[in-house]
Amino acid sequence: MTSETKTARTLQGVVASNGMEKSIVVSIERTLKHPKYKKFIRKSTKVMAHDADNLAGVGDKVTISECKPISKNKTWMLVSVDNKAAL
Repeated sequence: MTSETKTARTLQGVVASNGMEKSIVVSIERTLKHPKYKKFIRKSTKVMAHDADNLAGVGDKVTISECKPISKNKTWMLVSVDNKAAL
């Protein structure tokens, strides 16, 4: 057997909510091309991420990575806060 090291996926998104203790909701936008009309469409996905130190605020750009399930809905964790939102 060969041992292969898998790296966790990382994504960037914007914090949509931080009302919970040690959790944030991150909105991730992606673009895809419509198969028939060839127009680019924006789609967004919301995922919950673990924020142990409560660093991220609403509107911040963050980087999250996959991890083992922390709870029923949290399978991502905060890696870094890239840009703080202007208040």
